[in-house]
Amino acid sequence: MHALILAGGEGSRLAASGVTTPKALVPVRGVPQLLRLARVLERAGAESVTCLLRRGVSVEPVAGELGRLRVPVGLHECLTPSSLHTLVAGLAVTPPGEVFCTMVDTVMPAADWLRVGVESRERLAEGADAVVVVTPFVDDERPLYVTRDDSGRVTGITDAPVPEPLVTGGVYAFGPRARAVAAEALAAGQERMRAFLKTLVGEGYDVRAVEVAKVVDLDHRRDLDAANAWQESCEEDDPPTAQA
Repeated sequence: MHALILAGGEGSRLAASGVTTPKALVPVRGVPQLLRLARVLERAGAESVTCLLRRGVSVEPVAGELGRLRVPVGLHECLTPSSLHTLVAGLAVTPPGEVFCTMVDTVMPAADWLRVGVESRERLAEGADAVVVVTPFVDDERPLYVTRDDSGRVTGITDAPVPEPLVTGGVYAFGPRARAVAAEALAAGQERMRAFLKTLVGEGYDVRAVEVAKVVDLDHRRDLDAANAWQESCEEDDPPTAQA
Protein backbone atom coordinates (compact mmCIF):
# COMPACT_ATOMS: atom_id res chain seq x y z
CA MET A 1 0.00 0.00 0.00
CA HIS A 2 1.24 3.47 -0.90
CA ALA A 3 0.69 6.54 1.30
CA LEU A 4 -0.63 9.94 0.23
CA ILE A 5 -0.53 13.13 2.32
CA LEU A 6 -2.81 15.96 1.21
CA ALA A 7 -1.40 19.38 2.09
CA GLY A 8 -2.95 21.54 -0.60
CA GLY A 9 -5.02 23.83 1.59
CA GLU A 10 -4.20 27.40 2.52
CA GLY A 11 -4.56 26.89 6.28
CA SER A 12 -6.50 30.15 6.52
CA ARG A 13 -8.30 29.28 9.78
CA LEU A 14 -5.03 28.35 11.46
CA ALA A 15 -3.44 31.57 10.24
CA ALA A 16 -6.42 33.61 11.43
CA SER A 17 -5.87 32.25 14.94
CA GLY A 18 -2.27 33.45 14.92
CA VAL A 19 -0.37 30.42 13.60
CA THR A 20 1.39 31.60 10.45
CA THR A 21 3.46 28.44 9.87
CA PRO A 22 2.02 26.39 6.97
CA LYS A 23 0.08 23.35 8.17
CA ALA A 24 2.61 20.95 6.65
CA LEU A 25 5.33 22.43 8.84
CA VAL A 26 3.36 23.10 12.03
CA PRO A 27 5.19 21.24 14.81
CA VAL A 28 3.43 18.82 17.13
CA ARG A 29 5.73 17.99 20.02
CA GLY A 30 8.51 19.66 18.09
CA VAL A 31 8.14 17.64 14.87
CA PRO A 32 6.66 19.27 11.73
CA GLN A 33 3.46 17.55 10.65
CA LEU A 34 4.72 16.49 7.22
CA LEU A 35 7.74 14.75 8.72
CA ARG A 36 5.70 13.32 11.58
CA LEU A 37 3.18 11.78 9.17
CA ALA A 38 5.81 10.49 6.74
CA ARG A 39 7.61 8.71 9.57
CA VAL A 40 4.50 7.05 10.99
CA LEU A 41 3.24 6.06 7.52
CA GLU A 42 6.58 4.41 6.83
CA ARG A 43 6.25 2.53 10.11
CA ALA A 44 2.71 1.55 9.17
CA GLY A 45 4.06 -0.32 6.14
CA ALA A 46 3.74 2.20 3.30
CA GLU A 47 5.79 1.30 0.23
CA SER A 48 6.12 4.98 -0.69
CA VAL A 49 4.95 8.36 0.58
CA THR A 50 3.58 10.99 -1.81
CA CYS A 51 2.69 14.51 -0.66
CA LEU A 52 0.67 17.16 -2.48
CA LEU A 53 2.03 20.40 -1.07
CA ARG A 54 0.58 23.84 -1.69
CA ARG A 55 2.75 25.91 -4.02
CA GLY A 56 5.05 28.27 -2.16
CA VAL A 57 5.54 26.09 0.92
CA SER A 58 9.22 25.25 1.29
CA VAL A 59 10.10 21.81 2.61
CA GLU A 60 13.70 22.81 3.25
CA PRO A 61 13.26 22.54 7.05
CA VAL A 62 12.38 18.83 6.75
CA ALA A 63 14.06 17.82 3.47
CA GLY A 64 17.05 16.19 5.14
CA GLU A 65 14.95 14.08 7.50
CA LEU A 66 12.57 13.05 4.71
CA GLY A 67 15.56 11.92 2.68
CA ARG A 68 16.59 9.59 5.49
CA LEU A 69 13.38 7.57 5.35
CA ARG A 70 13.71 4.02 4.00
CA VAL A 71 10.87 4.48 1.50
CA PRO A 72 10.77 6.88 -1.47
CA VAL A 73 9.14 10.24 -0.76
CA GLY A 74 7.61 12.23 -3.62
CA LEU A 75 6.83 15.91 -3.10
CA HIS A 76 4.56 17.60 -5.65
CA GLU A 77 3.46 21.23 -5.71
CA CYS A 78 -0.19 22.03 -6.28
CA LEU A 79 -2.45 25.05 -6.42
CA THR A 80 -5.78 23.24 -6.23
CA PRO A 81 -9.10 24.94 -5.46
CA SER A 82 -10.67 22.18 -3.38
CA SER A 83 -10.00 19.04 -1.36
CA LEU A 84 -11.23 16.75 -4.13
CA HIS A 85 -9.01 18.47 -6.70
CA THR A 86 -6.06 17.85 -4.36
CA LEU A 87 -7.01 14.20 -3.86
CA VAL A 88 -7.34 13.52 -7.59
CA ALA A 89 -4.05 15.31 -8.32
CA GLY A 90 -2.40 13.25 -5.59
CA LEU A 91 -3.80 9.96 -6.82
CA ALA A 92 -2.53 10.78 -10.31
CA VAL A 93 1.08 10.87 -9.09
CA THR A 94 0.81 8.03 -6.55
CA PRO A 95 1.89 4.58 -7.82
CA PRO A 96 -0.95 2.23 -8.89
CA GLY A 97 -2.65 0.06 -6.30
CA GLU A 98 -4.03 0.64 -2.83
CA VAL A 99 -3.55 4.06 -1.23
CA PHE A 100 -3.58 5.05 2.43
CA CYS A 101 -4.49 8.73 2.45
CA THR A 102 -4.47 11.40 5.14
CA MET A 103 -4.97 15.12 5.42
CA VAL A 104 -1.80 16.85 6.63
CA ASP A 105 -3.50 18.32 9.71
CA THR A 106 -4.58 14.98 11.19
CA VAL A 107 -3.17 14.00 14.58
CA MET A 108 -3.55 10.55 16.17
CA PRO A 109 -1.39 8.46 18.49
CA ALA A 110 1.20 6.37 16.68
CA ALA A 111 -0.45 3.17 17.91
CA ASP A 112 -3.70 4.16 16.20
CA TRP A 113 -1.92 4.97 12.93
CA LEU A 114 -0.33 1.53 12.92
CA ARG A 115 -3.58 -0.26 13.77
CA VAL A 116 -5.54 1.69 11.17
CA GLY A 117 -2.93 0.83 8.54
CA VAL A 118 -3.21 -2.89 9.32
CA GLU A 119 -7.01 -2.89 9.43
CA SER A 120 -7.28 -0.86 6.22
CA ARG A 121 -5.14 -3.39 4.36
CA GLU A 122 -7.27 -6.19 5.78
CA ARG A 123 -10.55 -4.58 4.73
CA LEU A 124 -9.28 -3.90 1.19
CA ALA A 125 -7.97 -7.47 0.95
CA GLU A 126 -11.46 -8.69 1.90
CA GLY A 127 -12.91 -6.81 -1.07
CA ALA A 128 -13.72 -3.34 0.24
CA ASP A 129 -13.35 -0.47 -2.22
CA ALA A 130 -12.52 2.10 0.45
CA VAL A 131 -11.97 2.52 4.18
CA VAL A 132 -12.94 5.57 6.24
CA VAL A 133 -11.45 6.22 9.67
CA VAL A 134 -14.21 7.34 12.04
CA THR A 135 -14.27 8.63 15.59
CA PRO A 136 -16.92 9.44 18.22
CA PHE A 137 -14.85 12.51 19.15
CA VAL A 138 -16.79 15.32 17.46
CA ASP A 139 -14.87 18.61 17.42
CA ASP A 140 -15.28 20.14 13.98
CA GLU A 141 -17.09 23.14 12.57
CA ARG A 142 -18.58 21.04 9.77
CA PRO A 143 -18.46 17.39 10.86
CA LEU A 144 -19.30 14.66 8.37
CA TYR A 145 -21.37 11.96 10.05
CA VAL A 146 -21.10 8.25 9.27
CA THR A 147 -23.53 5.39 9.88
CA ARG A 148 -22.51 1.74 9.60
CA ASP A 149 -24.02 -1.70 9.99
CA ASP A 150 -22.91 -4.48 12.34
CA SER A 151 -20.30 -5.69 9.83
CA GLY A 152 -18.63 -2.28 9.73
CA ARG A 153 -19.91 -1.42 6.26
CA VAL A 154 -20.72 2.27 5.88
CA THR A 155 -24.43 2.72 5.16
CA GLY A 156 -24.59 6.49 5.05
CA ILE A 157 -22.51 9.67 5.04
CA THR A 158 -24.34 12.87 5.87
CA ASP A 159 -23.90 16.45 7.04
CA ALA A 160 -26.81 16.00 9.46
CA PRO A 161 -26.20 14.68 13.00
CA VAL A 162 -27.09 11.04 13.65
CA PRO A 163 -27.75 9.02 16.83
CA GLU A 164 -24.57 7.71 18.48
CA PRO A 165 -22.52 9.94 16.20
CA LEU A 166 -19.37 8.92 14.44
CA VAL A 167 -17.56 11.41 12.20
CA THR A 168 -14.87 11.11 9.57
CA GLY A 169 -11.34 11.62 10.81
CA GLY A 170 -9.53 12.75 7.66
CA VAL A 171 -7.87 9.37 7.03
CA TYR A 172 -8.89 6.99 4.24
CA ALA A 173 -7.76 3.98 2.23
CA PHE A 174 -8.73 3.58 -1.41
CA GLY A 175 -8.61 0.58 -3.70
CA PRO A 176 -8.36 0.86 -7.50
CA ARG A 177 -12.12 1.22 -8.05
CA ALA A 178 -12.42 4.06 -5.53
CA ARG A 179 -9.43 5.80 -7.12
CA ALA A 180 -11.26 5.77 -10.44
CA VAL A 181 -14.49 7.07 -8.86
CA ALA A 182 -12.60 10.07 -7.41
CA ALA A 183 -11.54 11.21 -10.88
CA GLU A 184 -15.05 10.60 -12.24
CA ALA A 185 -16.62 12.61 -9.41
CA LEU A 186 -14.31 15.55 -10.11
CA ALA A 187 -15.08 15.39 -13.83
CA ALA A 188 -18.78 15.43 -12.96
CA GLY A 189 -18.38 18.74 -11.15
CA GLN A 190 -17.93 17.67 -7.54
CA GLU A 191 -15.31 19.61 -5.58
CA ARG A 192 -15.33 18.43 -1.97
CA MET A 193 -13.93 15.25 -0.49
CA ARG A 194 -17.21 14.79 1.37
CA ALA A 195 -19.16 14.78 -1.91
CA PHE A 196 -16.89 12.04 -3.27
CA LEU A 197 -17.34 9.94 -0.11
CA LYS A 198 -21.12 10.36 -0.34
CA THR A 199 -20.95 9.24 -3.96
CA LEU A 200 -19.03 6.09 -3.05
CA VAL A 201 -21.62 5.08 -0.48
CA GLY A 202 -24.63 6.27 -2.48
CA GLU A 203 -23.61 4.31 -5.57
CA GLY A 204 -23.18 1.09 -3.62
CA TYR A 205 -19.42 0.76 -3.39
CA ASP A 206 -18.15 -1.25 -0.43
CA VAL A 207 -16.91 1.31 2.09
CA ARG A 208 -15.79 0.13 5.52
CA ALA A 209 -15.33 2.05 8.77
CA VAL A 210 -12.39 1.69 11.13
CA GLU A 211 -12.98 3.39 14.48
CA VAL A 212 -10.45 5.20 16.67
CA ALA A 213 -11.16 6.93 19.95
CA LYS A 214 -9.99 10.40 19.00
CA VAL A 215 -8.65 12.45 16.10
CA VAL A 216 -7.52 16.08 16.31
CA ASP A 217 -7.59 18.31 13.21
CA LEU A 218 -5.25 21.30 13.33
CA ASP A 219 -7.69 23.99 12.23
CA HIS A 220 -7.09 26.55 15.00
CA ARG A 221 -4.44 27.42 17.57
CA ARG A 222 -6.55 25.74 20.26
CA ASP A 223 -6.35 22.49 18.23
CA LEU A 224 -2.57 22.76 18.10
CA ASP A 225 -2.39 23.34 21.84
CA ALA A 226 -4.70 20.38 22.46
CA ALA A 227 -2.71 18.12 20.12
CA ASN A 228 0.58 18.93 21.84
CA ALA A 229 -0.84 18.23 25.30
CA TRP A 230 -2.59 15.04 24.15
CA GLN A 231 0.36 13.59 22.25
CA GLU A 232 2.65 14.16 25.22
CA SER A 233 0.38 11.99 27.34
CA CYS A 234 -0.38 9.23 24.83
CA GLU A 235 2.99 8.63 23.18
CA GLU A 236 4.93 7.52 26.22
CA ASP A 237 4.79 3.92 25.01
CA ASP A 238 6.37 3.50 21.59
CA PRO A 239 4.43 0.86 19.61
CA PRO A 240 6.27 -1.61 17.36
CA THR A 241 6.53 -0.98 13.66
CA ALA A 242 3.77 -2.64 11.63
CA GLN A 243 4.72 -5.40 9.25
CA ALA A 244 4.22 -4.51 5.59
